[in-house]
Amino acid sequence: MPQFDSKIFNAEVFGRYLERIPRVKQNKLLEAGVMRTRGELKTMLADQTGGNYITVPMLGLIDGEPLNYDGATDVTATSTRTYSQSMVVTGRMKAWQEKDFSADITGTDFMDNVAAQVAAYWDDVDQDTLLSILKGIFSMTGAGNLAFVNGHTLDISAETEPVVGPTTLNTAIQKAAGDNKGIFKLVICHSAVATNLENLSAVEYLKYTDKKGVERALGMATWNGRLLLIDDSVPSEAAESDTIYTSYILGDGAFDYCDCGAKVPNEMWRDPKTAGGVEVLITRQRKLFAPRGISFTKASMTSLSPTGAELETGANWTLVHDDQSSKSYINHKAIPIARILSKG
Repeated sequence: MPQFDSKIFNAEVFGRYLERIPRVKQNKLLEAGVMRTRGELKTMLADQTGGNYITVPMLGLIDGEPLNYDGATDVTATSTRTYSQSMVVTGRMKAWQEKDFSADITGTDFMDNVAAQVAAYWDDVDQDTLLSILKGIFSMTGAGNLAFVNGHTLDISAETEPVVGPTTLNTAIQKAAGDNKGIFKLVICHSAVATNLENLSAVEYLKYTDKKGVERALGMATWNGRLLLIDDSVPSEAAESDTIYTSYILGDGAFDYCDCGAKVPNEMWRDPKTAGGVEVLITRQRKLFAPRGISFTKASMTSLSPTGAELETGANWTLVHDDQSSKSYINHKAIPIARILSKG
């Protein structure tokens, strides 16, 4: 049986096993097109001082009123606006130690057993990071930012019917994006919200037909044609005798994503003195999650990697805008991120 021992630990092989293990939460988001992988951002980070913060130019759309072509009016030209989006890398690390690591967590196949646990751990970390970012961008202030925050929030928690219904999602995405509401692809909600929808028969579970012709449920549901992901880690807040739940609605490329990597992502270290000898597994990661059309400002960040609390701070986020004194913000209807606040 392979031993969990730092003298024979192969970090490269272990890293490949981590990538091979199915990552349930992250895979669902990727399959739905919510995260747009951009490997070139890693190169851009390396080219800029610090390697943890980059500013990416965004080209504006042509606009302006057409001129009257009457044989007398002169043609006047206008230029497009240039915007920029700033992105930050989030670094995290974790270590586990055991007095007898091999006996405690190694099964018949060391790699599969350990990698499955570590991969699942980092999936949870990544989801927590995404949820912190979502909380942060909906905490933004300022006139330009509030156009997004208010426009992309449907709050029914104080209404006569404070729980979601068959039409709630459609109303929310129309409010956020108008005739561009087709950009939204999935909803992440609390099980209490999902259960309410199920009781209203507003949820449809996807099915497939196996080789024997038997129709079976996939365990995945849709709400108004959008994929429904159920996760009790989404925000919920006690309000008097009720609870207000936040359901997030996301669309294609809602986040730019890059696995920026760490110099030594995985390593083993043996401490022969403590408790008669312990084996320590250390893992590290650096990843970039950038919400579409929203910049990270670093206005309230004390180190080279934002904490979860700093990601949740509204002052650290702003809608993408140009560099003019009278800021021109991008059209918030192009941002495929919205939320519903309800009591179930």
